[in-house]
Amino acid sequence: MLGALTGCGGADVREDAAARAATRFEESLRTPDAACAALAPGTREELEHDAELPCARALPDAGLPEAGSVRSVDVYGTQARVVAARDTLFLSFFPQGWKVVAAGCSPRPAQPYRCRIKGG
Repeated sequence: MLGALTGCGGADVREDAAARAATRFEESLRTPDAACAALAPGTREELEHDAELPCARALPDAGLPEAGSVRSVDVYGTQARVVAARDTLFLSFFPQGWKVVAAGCSPRPAQPYRCRIKGG
């Protein structure tokens, strides 16, 4: 029930839930199996395909920065952008809750973000 509420609740509720999901992902990077579970299915598949390794072996080699504290969260329907001190993550809302679709992202002037991992 909580997952359903965070997906369609008020903006503050959805922003808080997306920020918590991004923070949990960052904290779980020390345990690759847990971090892989926090990835959106397409992101996990692309990571494994590109690295030709299972996610738990590929993710530590992705070179993700330590994000640091969350500075801002923008939620647009079922999509979110979480800007941390040293990283930007993009998330989507799934029936199981917020999942990371891109991480290790840095902005580029007048171009899309460049991300170290992302779904196809």
